Amino acid sequence: MPVDFSGTWNLVSSDNFEGYMLALGIDFATRKIAKMLKPQKVIEQEGDSFSIQTTSTFRSYFVQFKIGDEFEEDNKGLDHRKCKSVVTWDNDKLVCVQTGDKKNRGWTHWIEGDQLYLVFS
Repeated sequence: MPVDFSGTWNLVSSDNFEGYMLALGIDFATRKIAKMLKPQKVIEQEGDSFSIQTTSTFRSYFVQFKIGDEFEEDNKGLDHRKCKSVVTWDNDKLVCVQTGDKKNRGWTHWIEGDQLYLVFS
């Protein structure tokens, strides 16, 4: 049985986040604000069904998906991309592949100890 991601997770640190935002074409002012935020992520998992709510003082984002099912994702308020996404298990990691206007995008989540990790690609 895969790992249970359910819980409330708080940002501890971020590395090269501004570089990632720059690659996505996010404007200067938004990048400067986003770098200072400490968002909170609430994940609810029931088997292979997930809902993820990310909140901060600047913007919030909500996504729901089922492992292996493609879904439309609107990143309005983030980088303004619309894409199709598929999340799969890679051992105990959640791996999202996004297809759309900007190529080779996605993310990977995993848990080590009591910390949730997120890497954008």
